Amino acid sequence: MKSILGISAFYHDSAACILIDGKIIAAAQEERFTRKKHDPSYPHNAIEFVLNYSKLKLSEVDQIVFFEKPFLKFERLLETYVAFAPRGFLSFAKAMPIWVKEKLFQKNLLFNKLKSHDKNFKSDKNIFFSDHHLSHAASAFFPSPFDEAVIITADGVGEWATTTVAIGKNENLEIKKEIHFPHSLGLLYSSFTYYTGFKVNSGEYKLMGLAPYGNPIYEDKIKKLVDIKNDGTFRLDQKFFNYATGLTMTNDNFHNLFGQKPRNPLNEKITQFHMDIAASIQKVTEEIMIKLSRSIRKEFGIKNLCLAGGVALNCVANGKILREKIFDKIWIQPAAGDAGGSLGAALAMWHIENKNKRVVNTSDDMKGSYLGTEFTQTEIEKELDSVGAHFETLEYEDLINQTSENLSNEKAVGWFQGRMEFGPRALGNRSILGDPRSDKMQKNLNLKVKYRESFRPFAPSVLKEDLSKWFDMDIESPYMLLVAEVNPEKKIEMTDEQKSLFGIDKLNIKRSEIPAVTHVDYSARIQTVDKSTNKIYHDLLSKFKDKTGCAVIVNTSFNVRGEPIVNSPTDAFNCFMGTELDYLVIGNCILDKKKQNPKLKKDYTQEFELD
Repeated sequence: MKSILGISAFYHDSAACILIDGKIIAAAQEERFTRKKHDPSYPHNAIEFVLNYSKLKLSEVDQIVFFEKPFLKFERLLETYVAFAPRGFLSFAKAMPIWVKEKLFQKNLLFNKLKSHDKNFKSDKNIFFSDHHLSHAASAFFPSPFDEAVIITADGVGEWATTTVAIGKNENLEIKKEIHFPHSLGLLYSSFTYYTGFKVNSGEYKLMGLAPYGNPIYEDKIKKLVDIKNDGTFRLDQKFFNYATGLTMTNDNFHNLFGQKPRNPLNEKITQFHMDIAASIQKVTEEIMIKLSRSIRKEFGIKNLCLAGGVALNCVANGKILREKIFDKIWIQPAAGDAGGSLGAALAMWHIENKNKRVVNTSDDMKGSYLGTEFTQTEIEKELDSVGAHFETLEYEDLINQTSENLSNEKAVGWFQGRMEFGPRALGNRSILGDPRSDKMQKNLNLKVKYRESFRPFAPSVLKEDLSKWFDMDIESPYMLLVAEVNPEKKIEMTDEQKSLFGIDKLNIKRSEIPAVTHVDYSARIQTVDKSTNKIYHDLLSKFKDKTGCAVIVNTSFNVRGEPIVNSPTDAFNCFMGTELDYLVIGNCILDKKKQNPKLKKDYTQEFELD
């Protein structure tokens, strides 16, 4: 038995995963344990979890792999400073102490941290380092259902690369092309995230969600920032940006071009200007990804595409690539960001370095991305008792029946089952659920449960076998990473008066039979639910369909704004008591809000940083 521990850390979304004989056994993000969103610190808790789940001591692990190479990253930092000097001295001076003290000597730092898990771990000889974008590419290709594929990775920046094209065949993977820092699609998108007043590295999905409320009237101005070639390669004009040398993303040249300073989220509301900016950068991002996809399909002639890196979480762009039918099939790593780098580093070690054969799974090897913590019924009841919860324990059929009945009565339900998801999406195990037919559900969940901006859309979970009845899509989307339109027969066409409305005024218009999951452009970010991957969630959806005729449920992550997705029954109870959720279902336990002690109510309003 051979085991590999993969680690990503020290930038954002620290995580750990473990492979045994090449099989993915467990993976988790550190934020879920520390309750610090996007926690970048050494993933002590995540490592403890994957070791315990695998019944391994650290000294028994054969190889440990970090997801990137710190020396190459330091080289990029130094060369960037030299190239732009004397600009950027402030950011350079700010970065240097931690590099000199810790990051340059990361093998030693890791070794000292790892020793805390096992006193018998006494040598750093089995600690290795992968390349950042190779880790992303490996995470996308090796678990995929393809024996051959072209892989695009795109994010902010790794060591030097920001975008790569790789070819994978069986157990072989080779990066063929790279775009290097400071030219970065991820940093371009993050610059507009910053400019519209959202937090970089966490607010990009808000920018994507805001885009359908706007019109892409600034597309031409954005193309003054970025020179896009016919093959999808690009260069960013650095006179408009500050990220290479400064402490902000954009500069006055950028602000003067668009006519406004960056939005201050503390005292400035989102306006039509910000919606139009969002629509414009989304359109340019889609253009780059589609051109890049077309050129590599033509060049390499490979019919399958895999995607990873933070940009691969842009499910709208993914959906556009799918609709263009450039590739026969697309597979996207559900933990596409840096957390997934821990998985990719381990897989790269197993297949590329150790030269182990790959057996292709016709679905994929991610096990639905249900790779995290799980709790027995006894553990659940013990935790609920310890926090003073009032709960009822039901038989399985009664639990499914009562929960589907509550959903059909427009109740908001916290749903906690099985293993926690790996990656940023809740896929029916750590989810908040609602009735998509309700025209009040989106607003209520946003404002009273999630405590977040009212414009934010919600995703539908749909029975795999009913997908084409509800959405204009004919391939599975198990990881909520593809966007498609609601079927025409389910749409409610807008009147001329409604069509003339601008921006947020569109929000309250009922646009389909499932308004709670239909965005203002009739799109939806879809999760298909397969009985073989998640039986209990499939059973719940099926029972809801029996009661209502609707095979769709609202699914959003079980957390409030600024907080990571819940990990434990205690986390779930605290979230339940701090929101206007009506019911909480954990394992076979069901909790009714009306029966809880009001003194246990948790105040979330000041606890978490609003992002």
